[in-house]
Amino acid sequence: MPIQTPICDFGQKAHDFKLKSTEGKILSLADVKGEKGTLIMFICNHCPYVKAVTKDIVEDCKKLKDIGINSVAICANDAENYPEDSFDNMIEFSKKNQFGFPYLVDETQEVAKTYDAVCTPDFFGYNKDLELQYRGRLRELKKLIPVRDGDSDLLKAMMQIAETHKGPENQIPSAGCGIKWKTN
Repeated sequence: MPIQTPICDFGQKAHDFKLKSTEGKILSLADVKGEKGTLIMFICNHCPYVKAVTKDIVEDCKKLKDIGINSVAICANDAENYPEDSFDNMIEFSKKNQFGFPYLVDETQEVAKTYDAVCTPDFFGYNKDLELQYRGRLRELKKLIPVRDGDSDLLKAMMQIAETHKGPENQIPSAGCGIKWKTN
């Protein structure tokens, strides 16, 4: 049974972070902030829900970059118990899927906890002032197959945020595998 994200807490401020990217750079929130908005995604390599929408994530993030919204993905899963989510595998996953955005590792899981991330994928869409405006799904999935009938919910919401600084009032939660928390 997939875990669903909570309802968007409109206006909640983005939390700063300093995490290592698959390119070996340490990036902070200021480094990834977009002129018209910022999309922070908690994803991983092994989750079937993430795999189902990875192509859509890459395409949507390209379109968002063109309108001034930067994107960043963070993997917070316990790589010891889920080796497919190791840093080396993150590097491979981002290359294979041609990520046009940074992919960061949250080894301590502190960033995921600060954001109250619950599943993969979990999308946090912020306006230019880094106020949360979207916490919904990318698009509908039926039996882990994306229903592609026009632009995704995520793309439409982020485009609205770029124009109006406000996200849609009604949002359908994202659903996926629970974050793999460390037990110690």
